Amino acid sequence: QVQLVESGGGLVQAGGSLRLSCAASGGTFSLYAMGWFRQAPGKEREFVAAISWSGASTSYADSAKGRFTISRDNVQNTVYLQMNSLKPEDTAVYYCAADPSPFGGSSTRAFTSWGQGTQVTVSS
Repeated sequence: QVQLVESGGGLVQAGGSLRLSCAASGGTFSLYAMGWFRQAPGKEREFVAAISWSGASTSYADSAKGRFTISRDNVQNTVYLQMNSLKPEDTAVYYCAADPSPFGGSSTRAFTSWGQGTQVTVSS
């Protein structure tokens, strides 16, 4: 299984931007669809975005559309989440995850490998 390590979280003011990174090792990265999920205190983990193994197909939660962009570099074995126009309600621990299928989805059940998460805090 692939191992995942997220980075890039932090504290940002509302309206600001952050770029999360997720470095993969121990597997053939280009054979996994990748996703980003988030979990706020007291809430269930929710889907944010996903990208197919080639990078040609992406999908987003409604809350992320128009503000977040998922991308990947299959040479650097890294997936990114560019987050713009951040809002206080985006505050959560963000997790990247790997799905051993070409296109990925929005269900946590499809993803077999998870990182430990990175905290994103957006102040108002």
